Amino acid sequence: MRTIDYFDKQATLRPDHLMLIAGETRLTYAEAQDITHRLAGAMLADGFVHQEAVAIMSPNHGAVVTTMLGLWRAGGAWIPVNTRNALADNIAYLNYVRAGWLFYHSSYSADAHEVKRQVPSIRRMICIDSQDAGNPSLDTYMLPAGSPRVADWGEPMGNGEELAAIIATGGTTGPAKGVRVLNRSWGCMLETIGQIMACDEPPVFLTTAPLTHAAGPVTMAGIAMGATVIVLPGFDAEAVMAAFGANQVTHTFLPPTALYSMLAHPDVRSFDYSSLRYFLLAGSAVSPEKLKQAVEVFGPCMCQSYGQTEFHLVATWLSPKVVAAAAAGDHPERLASCGQATYSCRVELMDDDGRILPTGEVGEIVGRGGIVGGGYFEMPEVSAETWAHGWHHTGDVGRRDGHGFYYIVDRKKDMIVTGGFNVFCTEVEAAVTELPGVLECAAIGIPDDKWGEAVTAIVVADPSAALSADTVIAHCKARIGSVKAPKHVYFRDAIPRTPVGKFDKKAMRAEFWQNAARGVN
Repeated sequence: MRTIDYFDKQATLRPDHLMLIAGETRLTYAEAQDITHRLAGAMLADGFVHQEAVAIMSPNHGAVVTTMLGLWRAGGAWIPVNTRNALADNIAYLNYVRAGWLFYHSSYSADAHEVKRQVPSIRRMICIDSQDAGNPSLDTYMLPAGSPRVADWGEPMGNGEELAAIIATGGTTGPAKGVRVLNRSWGCMLETIGQIMACDEPPVFLTTAPLTHAAGPVTMAGIAMGATVIVLPGFDAEAVMAAFGANQVTHTFLPPTALYSMLAHPDVRSFDYSSLRYFLLAGSAVSPEKLKQAVEVFGPCMCQSYGQTEFHLVATWLSPKVVAAAAAGDHPERLASCGQATYSCRVELMDDDGRILPTGEVGEIVGRGGIVGGGYFEMPEVSAETWAHGWHHTGDVGRRDGHGFYYIVDRKKDMIVTGGFNVFCTEVEAAVTELPGVLECAAIGIPDDKWGEAVTAIVVADPSAALSADTVIAHCKARIGSVKAPKHVYFRDAIPRTPVGKFDKKAMRAEFWQNAARGVN
């Protein structure tokens, strides 16, 4: 089903319910619905073409939410622009998807005008918060209040194979690939989130992670559930912790790095978290020790999902009940799990020859089902490769236990080969982050004459912890053995990250491999 149908369903059921809080903005479902009709009507009157690519370049802002809904009512494909990327990369991506429209925030005015100059397909620019350099504001561009509503162009099957979005993958090498997110797969994801994150009281979603990433679909899932959505302009640990109690927040999504910042805050135990039902972690693996600590601080609301842009967000689910039990000592190993397969898909493990592996063996995580998107935009060969043997290939290596819980071991191409042994980075990182005072850790392999590659830990530590490399190495030898324990430990103020916030292993390795002829040793 189309996203706009999920929204209209809730607008019909609860027109006067508060849908959006963002700064001074307060909108009910009925008021937001009126805005989407006025925006879609203006776009259609302005020559909008069905399924045209519509880019949004903005920090978190209330108008981003209504613009997304408005472009979907018009029949557009959402193109989220990651403003953390280099401008040249965003320009290349917008040329690739042939974006026709650009909605932007005034804080990105200079970038937006450079995009217009270098992306010839863009024919209309609208500034969402003010008039800017001859471009109308969103308020002045929309049709006047009271204008006729846009005709409903939907079909009985929900326009399943049409595009909801073309979302860039977050890889660290080569140009970004655009994932074709279909109404079918996006809708299946929204319904899955609604099923696994249901609650008895009216839901209140707090959105502070970028709407251009996982927070976007999580926010739309909240709207599909009839939630009140609170949008903060960005992540600030203290502001988020205060907002939980002040707004009686029931649902939130954050990446693990944001959780770590909150846990390290001196006042983390000073706020009210009693309303929280689901504190979702996704986007990268979370430290089991930090997850256990989070349950102690935030209560039995911590949960985790696993998915990808191509395999939307909720392929597996680790529920608050399971996490709380594991933190209390019932199957504590599940703190390192990404959960069990959701109802929306089948998840298996596969070897390099396309054979499905039995429980307990390590292989590539593959999946099939409703949350698999429509491949890569205008890249049929790459899509076919990713769907080899009739399954979507994640590129992640994992295993499954006898209870159906999946454990991600590493990226398929991100193993350290040391002395002839394969060492998975995540196992090293989990061991290091068990130590008090370790805020973050990334494991990489660096050239070594004896071992080929030496396991190396890049560590961000609390200065007051007075950690030493010897302490880290000794702890890891005791926990995971001498083969997997780091041979080197480097303390850094921060760990390099990609524009989507994941560890940039390529940048970390470059420091040590820059004089090597190849990236293996």
